[in-house]
Amino acid sequence: MSELTELTAVQLVDGYRKGEFSPVDAARAALERAEHVQPAVNAFVRLEAEEALAQAAESAGRWRRGAPAGLLDGVPVTVKDILLLRGTPTLRGSRTISAQGRWDEDAPSAARLREHGAVFLGKTTTPEFGWKGVTDSPLSGVTRNPYDVSRTAGGSSGGSAAAVALGAGPLSLGTDGGGSVRIPAAFCGIFGLKPTYGRVPLYPASAFGTLAHVGPMTRDAADAALMMDVISGPDARDWSALGPAAGGSFVDALEGGVRGLRVAYSPSLGGQVAVRPPVAAAVRRTVERLAALGAYVTEADPDLTDPVEAFHTLWFSGAARVTQHFGPHQRQLLDPGLREISALGARFGALDYLAAVDVRMELGRRMGRFHESYDVLVTPTLPLTAFEAGAEVPAGSGHRRWTGWTPFTYPFNMTQQPAATVPVGLDGDGLPIGLQIVAARHRDDLVLRTAHALYEAGAAGVTPPGASPA
Repeated sequence: MSELTELTAVQLVDGYRKGEFSPVDAARAALERAEHVQPAVNAFVRLEAEEALAQAAESAGRWRRGAPAGLLDGVPVTVKDILLLRGTPTLRGSRTISAQGRWDEDAPSAARLREHGAVFLGKTTTPEFGWKGVTDSPLSGVTRNPYDVSRTAGGSSGGSAAAVALGAGPLSLGTDGGGSVRIPAAFCGIFGLKPTYGRVPLYPASAFGTLAHVGPMTRDAADAALMMDVISGPDARDWSALGPAAGGSFVDALEGGVRGLRVAYSPSLGGQVAVRPPVAAAVRRTVERLAALGAYVTEADPDLTDPVEAFHTLWFSGAARVTQHFGPHQRQLLDPGLREISALGARFGALDYLAAVDVRMELGRRMGRFHESYDVLVTPTLPLTAFEAGAEVPAGSGHRRWTGWTPFTYPFNMTQQPAATVPVGLDGDGLPIGLQIVAARHRDDLVLRTAHALYEAGAAGVTPPGASPA
């Protein structure tokens, strides 16, 4: 029943309810797809087929009794190997972590999925400790793009993005500290949401502090809203977690369209970013569709200057914290790039860090004022499409670090705003293009509603890569 791998979570749950197929059918199809594509794309650290099928069988029994455990009962899910998953080692892409141990705790988001009956297929790849915008690591090698395996899947949630794109489960949990949900989702042609900071609880706390968000990676906005209704549930282990969303259910918030919505369209953040022509054209066409759907669209740039130096201070300090207690042998096992930025981060002092926090607070103030005039901001997600696999930066770009080619993503980690990427076309090489939607803090509902309107209008979504990667 390979066609089950093409269904969304919403469609799977509807099929279970109607008795058209079972969670065992869906889990088996997703596992077969994962095993088929793994040699080409390397999206998985490990698959837990036996455990997944046992969970699916339990779910099938609940559906037969008419007593599903929750909103996602029986839906196949994967989890980025940064987040704890009970019964499975969490190695974070690093040879410095031993797989030995009890591994008896779920991260909050995984715990909420388990409570709602989700079926866990396994763990997806990440660069070491999620430090960069592509997915390769000393532990698991290079993760490749499902549309062209010579290209990168992006990162740091690259395994999750590739898995969803290829039908190895419609849902995945990713993390985003500077674009790590949105970058690979854009490169792989799926939907990815970085919620408002604290909306999805996180434990253990990230060494990258309040830059780090947990978010859904899905086929479309409707699936992401359903997943958010589950994973945004409270967890006492995260002291910074937010209370219930003011608007209630994210699924209920999808309806209403964009008529009357005030949309700011910034094609290049005021000329600060050189966007490749196919990307710029696809984003502009989609913005025109928003206007045709009744949104009030204005070309307007937020009052932002590139905060990359402040971001580096925060990010490199986090890397230094991750590796602080490593001895010489462990340091030799690290990704050379991570070892380099950790050394840089160790040189920053408290005043350097606080100065970066000041930059961050000012960015937040400016974006808060900006959203008094505009409901959402629309930009390209990235100025380019996927480049060669195994490289941190595109060849010949002149960039030193991954932040050089991700100027649209990391500013909104600094401001903690909700931001999503929506696939809006393919370039001349058949590679996906992403459009980013940003809203004020706590307005995740507006991001999801805007994205859903594009899907409903046929303005979002790209042709999937199929069962066999290119």
